[in-house]
Amino acid sequence: MTSPAKNTICLWYDGCAEDAARFYAAIFPDSSVKGVHRAPSDFPSGRQGDVLTVEFTVMGIPCLGLNGGPAFKHCEAFSFQVATTDQAETDHYWNAIIDNGGQESDCGWCKDKWGLSWQITPRVLTEAFTGSDRTAAKRVFDAMMQMRKIDVAAIEAARRG
Repeated sequence: MTSPAKNTICLWYDGCAEDAARFYAAIFPDSSVKGVHRAPSDFPSGRQGDVLTVEFTVMGIPCLGLNGGPAFKHCEAFSFQVATTDQAETDHYWNAIIDNGGQESDCGWCKDKWGLSWQITPRVLTEAFTGSDRTAAKRVFDAMMQMRKIDVAAIEAARRG
């Protein structure tokens, strides 16, 4: 028997925590829905028997989805960053989120249909920013600033100069 995680990310949803958790589990590796817990009685935004919380894992990160109602919305202050190895993997995650009612944003960011932000970040981008060649980093940064979904070939070309 494994012990529960010491830290868990709690994500607030307006009645759709189970749908979101099942979507993440279907898309991302090392992700699963571990438990769906129903309210033992009525509560301000729901009724007895409604899904209250969902225990799930996203890419190995333990999460709890709380169906807390409409009072709070997700914002860009919290996001999952997904490190990808190539354009195919970048496209896979980006398209899965966008094609499921999400929306594009700038510089590799997008939101899923529940408003949660995701950074789909090819490793080549991160490597260029953290490398010792500051001139290449600037070229890559300038290229990225013109993108929505990250174009790996364009990033690699900017890195080379």
